[in-house]
Amino acid sequence: MSESQSSSTHSAEKPNERIHSVSEKEVQQHGYKVIQSKDADATLAFQRQYDSEVPEITAEQEKKLSRKVTWYIMALVCWVNLVLYMDKATLSYATMFELFTDTGLTQNRYSNINTLFYVGFAVGQIPGNYLLLKLPIGWYLVGLTSSWTVIIFLTCLAKNYGGLIALRFFLGFVEASILPLMNVTMGQFLTSAEKAATAPIFYSTCLGVTIPTGFIAYGVLYADTTHIHGWKIFYIIIGGLTFITTLLVLFLYPNNPAEAKFLTVEERIWTIRRVQRTTGASIEQKTFKKHQMVEALKDKITWLFGLFFLLQQLANNLPYQQNLLFTGMGGLSNLNSTLVSVASGGFAVVLSLFFSAWLYLFPSFPSLWLQAISLLPSFVGSIVAVSLPWDNKKGLLAALCLASPAFGVNWILMFSLNQTTAAGYTKKITRNAFVMFWYCVANIISPQLWRSKDAPRYYPAWIVQIVLSFFVAPILGLVIYYILKKRNDERLAAVSEDNRVGVVQDDSETEFVVNVASLDLTDLENKAFIYPL
Repeated sequence: MSESQSSSTHSAEKPNERIHSVSEKEVQQHGYKVIQSKDADATLAFQRQYDSEVPEITAEQEKKLSRKVTWYIMALVCWVNLVLYMDKATLSYATMFELFTDTGLTQNRYSNINTLFYVGFAVGQIPGNYLLLKLPIGWYLVGLTSSWTVIIFLTCLAKNYGGLIALRFFLGFVEASILPLMNVTMGQFLTSAEKAATAPIFYSTCLGVTIPTGFIAYGVLYADTTHIHGWKIFYIIIGGLTFITTLLVLFLYPNNPAEAKFLTVEERIWTIRRVQRTTGASIEQKTFKKHQMVEALKDKITWLFGLFFLLQQLANNLPYQQNLLFTGMGGLSNLNSTLVSVASGGFAVVLSLFFSAWLYLFPSFPSLWLQAISLLPSFVGSIVAVSLPWDNKKGLLAALCLASPAFGVNWILMFSLNQTTAAGYTKKITRNAFVMFWYCVANIISPQLWRSKDAPRYYPAWIVQIVLSFFVAPILGLVIYYILKKRNDERLAAVSEDNRVGVVQDDSETEFVVNVASLDLTDLENKAFIYPL
C-alpha cells in the first residue's frame, strides 16, 4: 500500500480543490498546470454540473458508501471473473470425458491447444485495449461476453484437432482485454486501500474456479451420455452460465461512476472525489495520448512489471495440467481427481481470504512485500513435488495441491499494482497491454514445458517454475518496491498545495480549478502522485 492511503478521504477539503473559476493572474501566480477540457477526466462534466451542490462526505456516510460500492462492484467483477475462468478451465475438465477420443487429441496436441489460446490472447491485446480506451466499458464488456458465449457453444460441435485450435485461438482473442477491463472498473470505484484489500478476493474467484467447475463435472460424470458425450454436456452447461453473465452485464455493469445507476447523484460525486484523492489519478479518459504511450514504454517500472509477468506466468499451465497429473499418479479415478481439484481450489480461496484480511487489518503493510510472501506455499510445494519418491502418492498429491493454486494471489497483487502505480489513462492502458503481452508469451511457452517424454515427473517444468516463477519473479517485485519508495520519498519532501490542483480550460476559454487528478496527467508528470506500495 502507500503513503497516499494514510490520509483520510473524509478529511476537510482544501478550499482550492473545489471546482471554481480562476483568473489568468492566479494561474500564473500559482504556476498551475493548464489543459484543455477534451484532455481532462471524462467524469469532469458531471462534476462541474453537480459538484457545487454536493457537500463533503461525513465519516459515517463514507463507511456506508464504501460498503455499498465495494459489495456491488466486487460482486459483479468476481462473477464475471469466475465465469471467465470456468470458460478457460472447460478444456481441462473435458479431458476427463471423451474429448481426447472424439477429437483425436494427444498430450502434445492438448498442450498446443492451450498454447494457441494464448496466441489469440496476445494478438487480441492491441485491438482489445484500444477499444477499451475508446468504448464505454459496460457496453464493450457486453460485446465480449456475447462473443465468448457463442464460442463456448460452438466448441460442442468440434470434431477434430484443427477445430479445437481455431476455437481456442478465438476464445483467447475475445478474452484478451476482459481482465484489464475489470481492473479498470475496480480502479474507477474503489480507493487505493479498498482495491488492494479486495484484490485477493477478486482473484479467489479464478483460484477457486475448481470448486463450482469440479462439482459440475462431478454431476456430468453421472449424466446419461448415451446420446451426447459428457464433455459436450459440460460445455453446454458452462455456455449457459456465460449467457446468463451476458444478461447481467447488459443490465448491471456501469461504464464509470458518473453513469452508475446503482448510485444516487450525491453518491456518484462522492465516489469520484474519494477515488481521485486516494489514487491521484484520473478515472476515465477516451482520448488517445501518444506521449503517455511513449512514457509508459520508456518507464523502467513498465519493463520490470513485464519481466515479472513473463517469469511468473511460466508456471500458469500447472492448474490446467493438474487433472492430468492426478491421473498420471495412478490410483485416482476421474471422480476422485475431480474431488481433489475441488479441495485444492478451496485451499486457494482460503489463502486468498487470508491475504485479503491481512491487507485490510494492516493497510500500511506494503503489497509489494506481501506478493513475495504469498509465493512461499508454491515455492515449498514445488520443491517437495520434485523431491519426494514417486511411490509416495499422498505426499505428491499434497505437494501438488499446495503448489498449483497458491501462486495466483501473487499474480493478482502485482497485476493490481501494475495499474495503480501508473497514472494517465492512456499510460495505464498501454502498460496493461504491455504486461499482458508478456503474460501471453509466458503462457505460450508454459504448456510446452510439459512434454510427454518427461512424464510422469516432468522435472524440467518443475525446475523452471521453482527458479524463475517462484524465486526470481518475487524478487523483481521487491526491486519495484525500492524504486517507487525512493520516488515517493523525493515527492513527499517537495510537494506543495499548488501541486495538488490544476486548471482546465473549456471551449469558452473559461478556466476553472480542479483536483489535479482530473487533468489525466501521468505519474511522472504529476509530482503530487504518490505511488501505492
